[in-house]
Amino acid sequence: MAIEDDDKPRKKVSHEIGQDLSLLSVEELTERVALLTTEIARLEEAATKKRASRDAADSFFKK
Repeated sequence: MAIEDDDKPRKKVSHEIGQDLSLLSVEELTERVALLTTEIARLEEAATKKRASRDAADSFFKK
């Protein structure tokens, strides 16, 4: 029956900004929230590192 479906690889979750959400289940929406939350944290970390590099360069060249 549905046992064969469990063996199929799951499609990788992706999200497109502005995508129609009406066709997604609660579980799919929850997965996307988790995905986007992780991505936001990754972006914030990258911005913090770049800011620190820029500040260090500014500090070095202003002396």
